[in-house]
Amino acid sequence: MTEHAITTKHYYVIFGTLMVLLFVTVAIAEVDLGWFNIVAALSIACLKAVLIAVYFMHLKTARQMTRLWAITSVLWLGILIVLTYSDTLTRTWGMGN
Repeated sequence: MTEHAITTKHYYVIFGTLMVLLFVTVAIAEVDLGWFNIVAALSIACLKAVLIAVYFMHLKTARQMTRLWAITSVLWLGILIVLTYSDTLTRTWGMGN
């Protein structure tokens, strides 16, 4: 099995990208964009999470089974979030309010 080495230059570039995205997140939080604030903040957070998973957790060079488990865990988290959100939305139904 051959090792796919990621150079330190790549790590510095990814770290710089994460720092830029951090400053963009802080800047967006200071500006009132209405409902778009949440969309922008969550989009940037997802992008940062993907960068961390792909490069710092080495999913880019991992085996297919490791990638499958990573994708499966994200899908399961999405299912749990959707079910929790649907539960909180429907709690007052049928209470006469």
